[in-house]
Amino acid sequence: MKRVVVTGIGGITAFGREWSEIKAAFQRKQNAVKFMDWADQFPDLEAQLGAPISDYQVPKHWTRKQLRSMGRVSHLCVDAAEQALQSANLYHDGQIDPILKDGRMGVACGSSTGSTKDTRDVGELLMTGSSDNFSANTYVRMMPHTTAANIGIFFGLTGRVIPTSSACSSGSQGIGYAYESIKYGLIPMMLAGGGEEFCPSEVYVFDSLYAASRKNTHPENTPLPYDKKRDGLVIGEGGCIFVLEELEHALARGANIIAEIVGYGANSDGSHVTRPQKETMQRCMEMALKDANITPQQIGYVNGHGTATEQGDIAETLAAEAVFGHIPLSSQKSYLGHTLGACGALESWFSIEMMRDGWFAPTINLEDIDERCGKVDYIQGDGREIQTDYVMNNNFAFGGVNTSLIFKRWVG
Repeated sequence: MKRVVVTGIGGITAFGREWSEIKAAFQRKQNAVKFMDWADQFPDLEAQLGAPISDYQVPKHWTRKQLRSMGRVSHLCVDAAEQALQSANLYHDGQIDPILKDGRMGVACGSSTGSTKDTRDVGELLMTGSSDNFSANTYVRMMPHTTAANIGIFFGLTGRVIPTSSACSSGSQGIGYAYESIKYGLIPMMLAGGGEEFCPSEVYVFDSLYAASRKNTHPENTPLPYDKKRDGLVIGEGGCIFVLEELEHALARGANIIAEIVGYGANSDGSHVTRPQKETMQRCMEMALKDANITPQQIGYVNGHGTATEQGDIAETLAAEAVFGHIPLSSQKSYLGHTLGACGALESWFSIEMMRDGWFAPTINLEDIDERCGKVDYIQGDGREIQTDYVMNNNFAFGGVNTSLIFKRWVG
């Protein structure tokens, strides 16, 4: 088996791109949630909140030809991939390292859906018989594998392509499948992660399920993961891509190693599309531990999925308690909302950086823990200083898709 390391990370969030500015926002205990004021445009939508990236602009050096196949979700993922390749010393002043194009690098990436603007344009065409915005690239921008395809084409990758369009586990599955591809010797390098563009259609989905927060007059006070006063999630936006590499390959080219991936677990609830199951979540975490060949006691922190939905919060924390007991746990969705296809990659990035810093962000707005949740060590207040060599990131998606990733501190 090959060892797999992280040699680059790029991310785009409502708090910015750099870990230093994201951490500063975490330490200020502020969130990115805003009142969207949709009442006139969407009168039936009770949830009026979101956490979009308000000032995003595509890189100026991208060409019209490069942009024509990309909607916003691909912009976020390709941009994050470019940032990751730069941090991995594989992309310099617009010049791509030749090893990216010789078959040694592939991509595993996904989102809940393609760009919804283009889906709307197709809908207009079907409803009215014409659409001024429909073009030959409309499907490419809206297709479920648009992020993986656009990353591969933009950078000229000729290795394997693994699309992971699996809602909230898209990013974590991207990292997990890429890790397995390298671990089992199928390819030495992968770009991996996920993204999501903000759209009111996604708010509608959760509003119809009574799972979207409606605290419209106090956006700073929601979402509330694990709190008995929670009233649902808030949709966010972002993108995050990892450069994963086989250890010996990374060492041979003198790469800077950020962390090591040592465990991945994935399974299916096999019972209900939207009702998470504690038993299969627990089994997923245990699978990751077995893959990493470590004990539960060696994990120092669990990054919870923490959507601020009743069934999800209860099931995942009971599962974490069953595996780890009184383990430190928090959720960054309390800051950035639920970034759907991006959250698995973003929260993996945050987990790694918090492990390296020895400081773990609290779950903000968590004041009155739901007694039905598991008896884990919920990080509150000003966060927690923890020294650990292993962290776990959990993500659980519609369709009963469960993922657990374990990252190890790199000592060198």
